[in-house]
Amino acid sequence: MPVITEIEDLRRLHKRRTPKMFYDYAESGSWTEQTFRDNSSDFDLIRLRQRVAVDMAGRSTKGRMIGEDVAMPVALAPVGLTGMQCADGEIKAARAAEAFGVPFTLSTMSICSIEDVAAHTSKPFWFQVYTLKDDAFMQRLFDRARAAQCSAIVITVDLQVLGQRHRDLKNGLSAPPKLTLKSIANLATKIPWGLEMLQTRRRGFGNIVGHAAGVSDASSLGAWTAESFDPSLDWERIKQLRKMWGGKVIIKGILDAEDAKLAVDAGADAIVVSNHGGRQLDGALSSIRVLPSIMEAVGDRVEVHLDSGIRSGQDVLKALAMGASGTYIGRAFVNGLGAMGQAGVTRALEIIQNELDVTMALCGEREAANLGRHNLLVPKDFEGEWV
Repeated sequence: MPVITEIEDLRRLHKRRTPKMFYDYAESGSWTEQTFRDNSSDFDLIRLRQRVAVDMAGRSTKGRMIGEDVAMPVALAPVGLTGMQCADGEIKAARAAEAFGVPFTLSTMSICSIEDVAAHTSKPFWFQVYTLKDDAFMQRLFDRARAAQCSAIVITVDLQVLGQRHRDLKNGLSAPPKLTLKSIANLATKIPWGLEMLQTRRRGFGNIVGHAAGVSDASSLGAWTAESFDPSLDWERIKQLRKMWGGKVIIKGILDAEDAKLAVDAGADAIVVSNHGGRQLDGALSSIRVLPSIMEAVGDRVEVHLDSGIRSGQDVLKALAMGASGTYIGRAFVNGLGAMGQAGVTRALEIIQNELDVTMALCGEREAANLGRHNLLVPKDFEGEWV
């Protein structure tokens, strides 16, 4: 086993151990992948202001996200098909997050069900939902999340229409994987992954199959998905869903200042500045580049979190210093999961927390809550007006 010191080490191991269609699902974007790349490269444009001869003893990365104490202001983002990166992946990721002291968000399109994750964890987790046409199914999802004691709902608002992801189409992405000559040839090189999968019963979409009307197996899921996503979504519909849930609501997928204001008006407890990891509108701006304008638009009316592009503790620090009160990691924890299972997710969190802590120290800060623009050197045109 190689020495794991950075997320990139986990990514390389993830690529070696996991079938191509599932690795590519995590490590790709839509169309040309311009926004996918910009999410990371725009973080690189921001520099850090080093300070010396400052008391750095007694540092703390602790924070709060929607009223919950966290070991650091980092949550595991909702990622579909996580249980295909390794067997029982959502359960393993949730257990790692719980032990570490950060929130875990379960995707509607998970392999392990809400009930599966609740049965294997002892603390509340967050549940992500898409805006679907079927009110009865949405209500059942909320009832199941409530029974599992989920502490918040994350409503994803940037997926009314699915962005085209070339790699997924070319790989014939499905769960469980369809057996073609191409997929069999690749699976034959991933024997440990396959042996683990044979030992679990969780290989389909656990929140949908057997729960949604007309979906009894994976073969009927595609037609249901195509018909169920709601292209007519508007802010009134979001208010209806918030009322239907009745608890804390995080709205994910905000990339525009006007939309941020509308999300606040709709009653969001937090908004997540996100472009879906560059997997929806290719050519959109990176999340970190639009964060300042959104912070200016909403002020302290709502918690503002940031998702998309975070691959290190330094990225976390930059997002917090730019004004976010919380951050999300998706690909970084999936790299750990695909590489080493639950231990890999724990290692990813350790790496990010250590990078955050050391960078705080070298910037002369002892508390994550004290980070601000004074810690950064930002290009003059970084927040320039786009016309």
